[in-house]
Amino acid sequence: MITRISKTLMVAAIGFFAFLVAFGNITDYETNFSFVHHVFLMDTIFPDASIKYRAVETGWIHHLGYIGIIILESMTSLLCLFGAWRLWCHRKAGAAAFNRAKGLAIAGLTLGFLTWQVGFMSVGGEWFGMWMSSQWNGVPDAFRFFMTILGVLIYLVLRDEELDK
Repeated sequence: MITRISKTLMVAAIGFFAFLVAFGNITDYETNFSFVHHVFLMDTIFPDASIKYRAVETGWIHHLGYIGIIILESMTSLLCLFGAWRLWCHRKAGAAAFNRAKGLAIAGLTLGFLTWQVGFMSVGGEWFGMWMSSQWNGVPDAFRFFMTILGVLIYLVLRDEELDK
């Protein structure tokens, strides 16, 4: 039983984290938008970088990208929190039922992984050269986030056995 509760709480913790990130991005839109704006502009990467042609200067695309990030973070939160609730409701069920109840949580964790790994690490970090910026480099944070999510995902998908009587 403790393993099932542990998995449930870890999924809920990721859902709570994603909620706080999305909430912060919504309630402090302008401050956090600056980050996305500068990443798209590539105005703080190395001056002689040959990838500056990738910069996007269209303001509405910056807002669209930022809103997309907020949607992904919000969906990660909702899927993980509802997934944790589903796991909690099935914590005393048979192994097959508990394992089937993992779907929403797996979807939420996968979306969170993709948000921070693809969105921030791959697109922001590599395509837009965010790693070159001393002021707007989110690569270390994104790495920490998606590795934590990946650890919870791996733990969650381990098959659960029947509860001891």
